[in-house]
Amino acid sequence: MTSKSASTREPVEQPPAVIGGLAGRLSDLARDLQQEQDTEAILATIVHAALELIPHVTDASISLVTGRRQVQSRAASGELPLKVDALQSEKGQGPCLDAAYDQRVVRVPDLSKGKRWPDFAQAAYDIGARSMLSIQLFVEGDKLGALNLYGDEVNVFDEESEQIAMLLAAHAAIAFSDAKEIAQLTRALDTRDLIGQAKGILMERFKITSQQAFLVLTKASSESNIKLRDVAEHLTSSGEIPTRRR
Repeated sequence: MTSKSASTREPVEQPPAVIGGLAGRLSDLARDLQQEQDTEAILATIVHAALELIPHVTDASISLVTGRRQVQSRAASGELPLKVDALQSEKGQGPCLDAAYDQRVVRVPDLSKGKRWPDFAQAAYDIGARSMLSIQLFVEGDKLGALNLYGDEVNVFDEESEQIAMLLAAHAAIAFSDAKEIAQLTRALDTRDLIGQAKGILMERFKITSQQAFLVLTKASSESNIKLRDVAEHLTSSGEIPTRRR
């Protein structure tokens, strides 16, 4: 996988000690991410790792892109990513949008020469974003995430920068998947508990069996056009069965 833009810098071959050190730090990052279940904490960990591991990165953020145009900054390291994402939303163009939807990796050596984004590039350069590297992180429905890295000088990102950023993105994708599965499992368990509590209320109130109580809940869900979980939650919190929605 390659980016469309090529840096003028030659890739620097790293000595084994440096490569080994990077591998160890990435291994530590993987363990840290495995312990996180909160999405915001995962985002912040990835941004911190990018600032620490990728040379010449002066700012970083993860951007959530919706509807191919709206860009929202998450876990931004400073004011610059917030301003750049606002520009991309306003102009409807930029490296983050391209990385999220089309190319997956976009490297911009010099934003003052970013002719692909005529309404965005010079404005971003003028507020301090001299160079950028954007990597697609995840796709979830109509929402996409991208890791955005910023340099305060031109031509600071090279092939090595891309490779490390892509490794971070791979770790992030695994962490997001694990966190989503945990969230789904937790919600499923919560739903089961809610339905069990609601059934218990009905069994006690009407002296009916567990199966009959479940049928009461499913009928209420169907007639009120409310999800079964929400019916159970309403009953356990208010003591009442929801009525039909108009």
